[in-house]
Formats: sequence, structure tokens, C-alpha cells
Amino acid sequence: MLDSLCSQSPFGIAVYDTGLRLVRVNPALERMSGTPAGELLGKRLHELVAGAEADAAEERLRGVLETGEPVVAVEHHGGTPVDPGRERVWSVSSFRLAAPSGRVLGVASAVVEITDRYRAQRRLALLSEAGERIGSTLDVTRTAEEVTEVMVPEVADFVAVDLLEGVAGGEEPLPGPVPGAAVLRRAAIRSVLAAAPEATYPVGALITYHPDTPQARCMATGTPRLIPVLAEDADWLAHYAERAAKILEAGVHSVMTLPLRARDVTLGLVHLYRWQRPDAFDEDDLALAADLTSRAALCLDNARRYTREHQDALTLQRSLLQSGVPEPGALEVAHRYLPARAHAGVAGDWFDVIPLSGARVGLVAGDVTGRGLLAVTRAARLRTAVRTLAGMDLAPDELLTRLDELMQRTQQTLRAAGDPAEVLATCLYAVYDPVSGRCTAASAGHPAPAVVRPGGSAELLRMPVGLPLGFGGLPFEAVDVELPEGSLLALFTDGLLGNRTDDVDHALSRLCQALAQPETRLDTLAGAAVDAALPSRTPEDDAVLLLARTRLLSRDHVATWDLPSEPEVVARARAMTERQLGAWHLEEMAFTTELIVSELVTNAIRYGQPPIRLRLIRERSLICEVSDTSSTSPHLRHAATTDEGGRGLFMIAQLADTWGTRYTPTGKTIWAGQAAAPDTAPS
Repeated sequence: MLDSLCSQSPFGIAVYDTGLRLVRVNPALERMSGTPAGELLGKRLHELVAGAEADAAEERLRGVLETGEPVVAVEHHGGTPVDPGRERVWSVSSFRLAAPSGRVLGVASAVVEITDRYRAQRRLALLSEAGERIGSTLDVTRTAEEVTEVMVPEVADFVAVDLLEGVAGGEEPLPGPVPGAAVLRRAAIRSVLAAAPEATYPVGALITYHPDTPQARCMATGTPRLIPVLAEDADWLAHYAERAAKILEAGVHSVMTLPLRARDVTLGLVHLYRWQRPDAFDEDDLALAADLTSRAALCLDNARRYTREHQDALTLQRSLLQSGVPEPGALEVAHRYLPARAHAGVAGDWFDVIPLSGARVGLVAGDVTGRGLLAVTRAARLRTAVRTLAGMDLAPDELLTRLDELMQRTQQTLRAAGDPAEVLATCLYAVYDPVSGRCTAASAGHPAPAVVRPGGSAELLRMPVGLPLGFGGLPFEAVDVELPEGSLLALFTDGLLGNRTDDVDHALSRLCQALAQPETRLDTLAGAAVDAALPSRTPEDDAVLLLARTRLLSRDHVATWDLPSEPEVVARARAMTERQLGAWHLEEMAFTTELIVSELVTNAIRYGQPPIRLRLIRERSLICEVSDTSSTSPHLRHAATTDEGGRGLFMIAQLADTWGTRYTPTGKTIWAGQAAAPDTAPS
């Protein structure tokens, strides 16, 4: 029965004496090892198999012999003389043999081949690892690198990922088969050695495969290509004679090429090579690589789509920030915009510089909640709303109140459409008057601006900060400060203060120290301030910095007259205007300006209330203002043919480039602006 047990057992059985020499093996073990019993008996393990694993196995046998403690189900990896290139896995259990008297006889081992089970387990483990490691970011290049990291060395000795040109930038490949002449760019490589084989293309190289190569066929058909033995299928290497010689010289003997396809679109190729491992790729390896590549393609396509959306949002954001940022005469301005890291997404940070009536300038900085294209679109809408309301010459606190109402209506519209998202925004609006040198500002949940007076240090403007736009409820308050000529005003968003985990006070201190530096060029100062606040220049949130250095209009460029409310004063106003334009060397504008002054003063006398004030401002344009204490709003209308009046504002609208009404705490101001010749503009 014992003889039958040994000869008929499907498991390999090996018996060792006390010297750990083989004294018996059964036929199953002979088949597993590929070696006849005559060549095995009388030898120890290290005499049959060289290597550290054989030494470790013999040490385990010695431990069983000396202690009597059995060792169960220990994995042993190796090859066989019949198929040395193919990795085999066995499960070995060993126990000590002893006579009834207790005398130790030797050690017996039962061997079961578990190669298939081991491969299945390894495949599942590798797929699980790929699910965790591939696609950890939404960066196309990093995702390609993760593909190579998972596959080397578990599947191949060298892996390369090629992507169609433009995919890394978010471009959408055309559906259907990819022509052989398609241009690919190497995105990632990884090797078991420190350096990749010399024959391989480096990262960033542009590659076009010959139509007869397996790579081109793989792209065209969308099916993987397996070349188990490269030397037997190397005709296609003739198209790359010099490179092929280096590949074969490096010892590459087995190759697989698989397409990266997701959502019926081919993104690129994955190449796998073996030259260190002796076993060739087989169908199991191809199936495993296909599963990994399929998962990788989805992650790459997700990253590509995100990159495209990110680029669209960034393009829109930059077009918004770069369009319409004038250099007003009242201020010298400079700005910086730093987008967040790609994986964080573009946020709704924005700023604006708005020319206003009376040579004044509006400065705005804001931040809309959310990320991506939707946040940028909402920021664009808010920016447009601010420009529209600013054009109505609203005070900063009143403008924010109107914006708050707009944001609340937006939220109501979204809720009615079934969107529960809460849309909020912060905004800081400041108006600077170069005639008086005063700045009025109001904030809706936005950081206060930093102010640097000439020769002084930087400090945050002390001002009340209201709730963000969209909350409603409490009114906003404005603060009014006087800024000497040459003062610096810095508006910024919270992204400039670092990440949420950073010390905000420390970031503000760094920013203020940088702003207080005696730098004459404002653009250089803006760059230095950003470097100081964000040394890494890769914020987690968008960062905006808007710098404005104040200027005062010379008294020679402003003329003011107080007029009595009498019809006879109209002629005197025209005469004073003519003399002032002559002093400014603007005689060619006298006729038109006199007509505008005549109509505005006449309207103030007929429909307004005294006192009446006429003011001319010579900046980059010629501005004519008439103020009175009445709050009655004039309206432009088209007079009928038989009407005796009603044509004054219509004439002004035709003669002036711009005109409007500005309300003040004491009444209103009707103004009209005309473009002056560039060579007459004040320095």
C-alpha cells in the first residue's frame, strides 16, 4: 500500500535521510522536475538547484529535521530542465519522519504544483493594484507613468507608453481606425534597469511607425499584437535596421504591443519588452496586459477630458482677465494671475479695472465658489454685471447690494431648475478719484486690500467686511480714505495666501513686506510680491494680485466755477470754457464743448436747484460736468417736429463720445466726455 501511495499519488513526494539527501521520489515529482529519479537520488537540494531559493528551502528542511515542527504550504518558484524559461510555482509541505522508538529517520515533503492558481492570484492582485494606482491624478502624463510603474517588473522588463500627438494636451482623437502614418509622442517609459535600452525612444520623442510594423497594424485594427519570439518574427525590424540591431543586441526576445482604446477612440499604444526574464510572453500575459491596458485607457481618457476642460476654462479665464484691463491716467496698474494646479481645477477668481466718469477708476477683485468651466462662466457673468452697474456710477456699497440681489435671484433660478448647488461669491469694489485723492471701498466677504503710503509700511485697509454675495440680509458698508500721490493699493484673492493648511497671518506678513519694497517698476513689484506670498508658484487655488499706484491730477488740469441760477450766466459759462480750452491748447474742441456746456447749464437752471457748479477736467479725455442739488434724473428723448424743447440731451449724446448721470449725497452731476488729441494729453 505504501508503494502504491508513492507511485499513484498525483502529488510529488520526496523523502530525505538525516543528511538531507534524497532517498526516494515518486513519478509525480519526476514529472514536475523533469528529471529522472536516478539523477535525483543521493543528492541534496543545493546540488540539484543553484540559487538563494534552493538554499532557503534546504534550511527549512534542516529546521524541520531538528525541531520536528512541520512546515506547511511554502511557495517555491523556479523552472525545470524541460522548460527553464517558464516560471513554475510549487507548494511544498514538509514534516519529520521518526521510528516508534523515537529515532529520527529523515524528512518527507509533499509537493503540489500551483502555477495556474498562483498566476490567477497574481493577476487579480495586479488588477486590484492597478485600480488603486492608475488614475490617482487627472494628469495625462502622470497617468501614463503610473501604467508603466504597475507593469514593471510584474509583467515586463520594459514598458513604454505612446500617445497620439495632442492627447496629452486634451485634444480629442478622431474615432475609427488610426492610419499608420499617425504621429505619436512617447509619454512614459520604465525599465527594470536604471537606464532603458539604448535603442528605445526617449520620453517626449515624436514617433511614426511604418505601416508594416506590428505597432502600426495594432493602431489600425485596434487589436493587440503578441510576438513570443522576436527572432522568429523580425522581418518588420528591417524598416529600422540600426535600431533593430541595438534591440536584438540588448537581448530583447519577446514583445507585446497593445492599443489604448476608450469609448471607441484610440489614444495610443503600450509596448512591453522582455530581455531580463527568460520566459517569453504567452496568451496569459497578453490577457493580463489587455485588462491592465483597458483600465489604463479609461483613466487616460478621463485625464484627457479633464485636461481639455481645464484648458478651456483656463483660456476663458485668461481671456476675461486680459481683456479690457486699461491703463487709466489716474492709476498705474499691474496684475498677476496664477492658475491652480491642474488637478485642482480652475477657480472663479477674477479682477477688473473700470474707467468711470470724472476721471475716476474702479478696481474690482472677486472669487466665485466652484471649479471648472461653470465657475469661470459665473465669474464672467459677475464681472459683466459689475461693469454694467459701475457704468451707472453707483457707490461701492450700493453696487454690492445690487450684486447680492443678483446672486440671490441666480440661486432661486437654480433651485427652481432642480439644482441644489449654492452659488456664492466674494467681491471687493474700490473707486479712486484722482482729483480729490480719495478712495472709497466696500467688501462682500473679500479680503481687505493692502495699502502702502509713500515711505511707509504696508498694512491692510481697516474696513468692514460684509457677508459674501448670495447670503442677503445685512447691508454693506463703505469706507472712505485719502491716499497721497504715489500710494500703492493691492487687491488680491485668498489663493495668494496659500493653502487652507497654511498660516494666513504669516502669508499676509510676507505679502506686505514684499509690497513695501522700494521698487519703482510696478510690474516687477507684482512679480516679487507673488514670489514672496507663494514661493512654489503652484497654488491649490487660483491667485490674483492687482496693484494700483495712485496719481493726482494737477490743479492746472481741473477748472471749477460756481454759477448762479440765472439764464444770463449761460453766456458767461461759454466764455469761461473758451478761455480754459485755449489755456489747454484745445481750441479745436471749443465749439463742440461750448454747445455741451450751454445745454448742461441751461438744463441745470431750468430743471435743477442751486447751487450750480461747472467743472472741466483735462485728462486723457476732456470731461465736462455740471452739478446741482436736485435728484431729478434727466432722460434722453426724441423730440417731435413741433416740440419747442427736449433736444438738449439728444444734442449732447450726438456731440460727446460718452455721457451720463452720477448721483451724489448732495444731488447729481451730468457729465459728458470727448476724446482729446493724444499729443495734448497731460503727462
